[in-house]
Amino acid sequence: MVARRRHLSIYPRSFADSNGDGLGDLPGIISRLDYLADLGIDAVWLSPVYPSPDKDFGYDVSDYCNIDPRYGSLADFDRLVAGAHARGIRLILDMVMNHTSDQHAWFQEIPLQPG
Repeated sequence: MVARRRHLSIYPRSFADSNGDGLGDLPGIISRLDYLADLGIDAVWLSPVYPSPDKDFGYDVSDYCNIDPRYGSLADFDRLVAGAHARGIRLILDMVMNHTSDQHAWFQEIPLQPG
């Protein structure tokens, strides 16, 4: 018999707000890891938490190597990964390269061409 997998997609902005600012964040997700494990969730697909000018609800990523301060810090992300793995939950990050912001260094470093 094949084990049934239970995956959950989390949109961090609305999942769990740890500091009362009205925006979900990584510490909020961390605070719910035991609940997710109790539900039998074995993988979480995390919508973008990267820095973004937020013209497309976070899908216009300006830095794929950092965490948007509205969601927390890289240390919070490390705690999320460690906490999820300690509970047998895999973490899948949404990498949306085709939604890269025009404010990303890739575009900022290109010299403008006339016309």
